[in-house]
Amino acid sequence: MLEVKTLDKPDERRDFPRGHLEAVHMTDLDFAVATFEPGWRWSESVAPIAGTDSCQVHHNAYVARGRMRIRMDDGAESEVGPGDVFVCPPGHDAWVVGDEQCVMYDFQGQTAREYAKKG
Repeated sequence: MLEVKTLDKPDERRDFPRGHLEAVHMTDLDFAVATFEPGWRWSESVAPIAGTDSCQVHHNAYVARGRMRIRMDDGAESEVGPGDVFVCPPGHDAWVVGDEQCVMYDFQGQTAREYAKKG
């Protein structure tokens, strides 16, 4: 079955402090566009909503704009920016780097279903 949806009319919008997520839900894919404002940090903006000490969502993502630093629970760290594609397993904190909004496309269904929802 062919499915086509537009992000101009997302199925869902989820707001959280200093950011929001817009998602379309399809049979084999939930696709999310996440926008993070300068000063956003997962442990401050989303942890109170998720009820976990670190992000427990797996991300397969592409960075369209801005920069973000990711720190895994084991201490490993990396920074991602425009044009970067990354895979990030559960167990991390992340924060916007600099004064520019960070926009990411997440192709992992788990993000659109679970991110920033009360746990």
